[in-house]
Parts: sequence; structure tokens; C-alpha cells
Amino acid sequence: MPTGRSTTLQEPAEIRTYKGQDRALRADRLGTAGLLLSVLAASAPLMVVAGVMPTTFGLMGVVGQPLLFVILGLVLALFSVGYAEMSRHVHNAGAFYAYIARGLGPTAGAAASLVALVAYSAMQVGVYGILGFEISGLFATYLDTELAWWIPALLAVAVTGALGWLKIDLNAKVLGVLLLIECALVVVFDAAALAEPGPEGLSLHAFNPETLSGAGLGTALCFCIAAFVGFEQSPVYAEETSRPHIVVSRVMFLAVGFVALFFAFSAWALTVATGPGEVVRTAGEAGPGLLFQLTESRLGATFTDVLHVLFVTGMFAAMLSFHNVVARYAFAMGREGLLPAAFGRTNAGTGAPATGSLLQTGIAALVVIAFAVTDDLPAGDPTAPVLHLFTWMGSVGALGVTLLMAAASFAVIAFFVRRGTAGAQVWRLVAAGAAGLALLAIAAYTVKDFGVLVGAEKGSALSWVLPGIIGAAVVGGLLYGALLRRSRPEVHARIGLGNEAFRLDQAAEGTPGD
Repeated sequence: MPTGRSTTLQEPAEIRTYKGQDRALRADRLGTAGLLLSVLAASAPLMVVAGVMPTTFGLMGVVGQPLLFVILGLVLALFSVGYAEMSRHVHNAGAFYAYIARGLGPTAGAAASLVALVAYSAMQVGVYGILGFEISGLFATYLDTELAWWIPALLAVAVTGALGWLKIDLNAKVLGVLLLIECALVVVFDAAALAEPGPEGLSLHAFNPETLSGAGLGTALCFCIAAFVGFEQSPVYAEETSRPHIVVSRVMFLAVGFVALFFAFSAWALTVATGPGEVVRTAGEAGPGLLFQLTESRLGATFTDVLHVLFVTGMFAAMLSFHNVVARYAFAMGREGLLPAAFGRTNAGTGAPATGSLLQTGIAALVVIAFAVTDDLPAGDPTAPVLHLFTWMGSVGALGVTLLMAAASFAVIAFFVRRGTAGAQVWRLVAAGAAGLALLAIAAYTVKDFGVLVGAEKGSALSWVLPGIIGAAVVGGLLYGALLRRSRPEVHARIGLGNEAFRLDQAAEGTPGD
């Protein structure tokens, strides 16, 4: 009996649908371990410990960053309750926008799809800035060679794009190895920091609620949310997992729990190593070099050298993870008519969303080139690649993902209410509502203090231009959705349906499925 869904026939690697082999992602490629490693790679432990944490301490002046990770872990665990239940009912590579479309309507789904493309692309492109700067520093230190940051950044764009064409299970292996090495190095530092604490000893002051103060608290919440980004990507791979109704939700909770505890502990280790009373000043002076200063004094130059190299590979893992997600969003949008049909086809040899991969590669190359052209600072000055490209784009992306999670929380409620099953899901819907309100509050604080987040001067246009990118994506998506509703109602009706839309094609054309 035809179902219109991707099915596995005689050969496990083959997928046949009404639209054909090239209109579906390959199933049974990922199990729990592979998916967990893929989504955790986006969190890039070394990049967070060396980049996000010193920025939050130094620029935003929030000593209680360890406590922030615990609080955000609880909020995102609440979010995951409803999100995970939704993943059991909707399997679509465009997870966020598909869920929002199924709950809040196709027009809202169209807006969410555009926000997702912009947000994840911004986060990925932002990493190229800090990667280019770090590689440039390695060349200067070990090869005595001056290398402009944008050269390694563009090479990374090309390599990431090439891997985007390859099999997702190969990517999972690459990501997994890099992630495990990163985590091991961070754990070694944590142990060394606790074994040789700063002048204030093993102080737990960073977990005192009174440390959650300062002008940058709201922006620190958003910046720390960026460290969690990855766990919500699990449903993006639902069509490629062996048992999506079990694996996706399991991975989501494992990822949230791991990230919250791992980063809370590591942020605390940084405060112990410097002393809670000095961490803001020390981080402000050292910037991304804080971690490496602390490891060199405790673990020696050789360990620090290895840390520098693995810092680069960790960032590469994060870029590859974000690239995979953007490519799959583009695939889902092309399959449903939100983007040209070419984006809805996969590579015949690997089953990867090749056209979506090309789109992300092109966007990344253009943005890096734009920053390179406008960078008139000497080599070694991190202002353009780190404080601009990394901080600006990362902040824009974090804001977009926060809004998507808030919208998805309310979409979960609407979805089950419309199905008439709200009573059976009441505790999940309460959790989703609480998470949605908390995430909206974080987004509001972020927009209010965005100037602090990007280091802009008071009155700077950046304070509204950068968050305005996400606002423009929301408005543009809503207008596009409304236009589709009037001019192409059949496309509008299928937003968020994924492979389920094939049933509509079969019914309309009277063609039997496979």
C-alpha cells in the first residue's frame, strides 16, 4: 500500500519515494552515538571555553557564568520536553520551520525557514573569523610567517563545502573524533585548574545568584545560548536515523544535559584558576588568549601548543556541523517549493543535499571576502576577524535561534491542541509554554542590550542593524508566505509536510506510489 514516505526496500541504502531517489535523504545512516556526536560538534567545547567564556566574563562582566549555564540548561530541558514529543510526530529535515508550520500555520513556517537559514548561516560564517585569526597566529608563532586571516578562512570554506558533498556517516566520524579529543583536553585543563587554584582557592562564588548582575546580563544569556546550539539540530537528521521516534528525543536530552554540566564545570574552573574577584579583569585583558595563558602556567608549553592545534580542529568540526544543518534546511525548503526545486534534490552518489551545500558555501565565501576587503588593520590584529566577524555573526545567529526555539515552543502547544490531544500532553505543553516565555524574555533582553553584545559604542547603528537582520528575515518570510498563499496555494499548503506532501501529489495526479 503506498504511503508516500521514504521506505527501505531490498537494499538498506536505497530510498524510493514518489518523487524519486534524489528527492529523499538516505535513511539508517545515523544511530544514537553518530547523531549525538554530530550535534555536539556544533557546541565546539574548545571554542566555547577559549572564545565564548572569556568574552562573557570580560566584555559583559558576568562572574556568574557557571550558574548561567545551569539555568539555561534547565530552560532548554523544558523546551526539549515538547520539542522531543513533536519530533515523534513530524520527521522533516527542516525541523524548526516544519514544526512551526505544523503548529502555527504555513505562513509562520515560511518565516521560520528564512530565519533558520540566516541564523545558522551567520553562526557558521562567524566561526571562520576566529578560525582564520587562530591559524594566522599559528603561522606567526611556529613558522615566523605573516599570513592574512582571510586566506585560511577561505580555504576552510572550500574544505567544508567539499565535505558537505560526502556521506553523512563519514561526517559523523570526523566530527566524533574531533569532539572527543576536544573534550579530553578541556577536562585536563579543568583538573589542572582545580589542582592549582588561584589566590581565592576552590571558591564556589560563581554559583552565587548575586553574581548574575551587570549591564551585560541579558546579552550574556544569549551568548551562552550559542554554546548550546547543536542539541536542537537532532530532528534535522530524523530522516537519516534508524529509529527517529526514539533516537532523536534521546539525543536531544543527552546533548542538553552534557552541554549544561560540561560548560558549567569548565566556566567554574576558569573562575577558580583566576579567582572570582579577578576573572572579569583578567578575561578582559587576555580575551581569547585566557585559556592558553592558564594552561601554559599549569600544564606547560607543549600541552598549550597541542591545545592551539585542537582549537582549530574543534572550530572546523563546528563549521562542518553548521554546514550540514544549513544544507538540510535548504533541501527541505527546495523539496517543498520555498526554494527552487534544485535545492530539493540530493547527490545521487552520496545522498547528501548537494545544492544546499553549495548555497551555504557560496554565502560563507561572500561574507568572508566582504570582511577581508574592509579589513585595513595589520595582520595579527583580531578586531576584524574575531570581534567583528565572529562576535557579530555569532550574536545574530544566537538571537535567531533563540526566537526559533520560542516560536517552536508555542507551535508545539498549538499542534497538540489542534489534534485534540492536549489533555494527554498537558504536562509537556506546560513545559513548552514556560520555556517559550523564558526564551522570549531572553530574546527581548538581547535586543535591548545588543550594543553590549557586539561591543558597539552608544548610539551606534550596529545596535539595531545587526538584530534587524533577523527582524528582516521574519518580516520577509511572513510576506513570502502570504504571497505563496495567494499565488501558489498548493505550495503554501505543503510547507512543513516534507515527504508527506507526496501523498498530495499522488492524489492530485492519480499516480500510484512505489
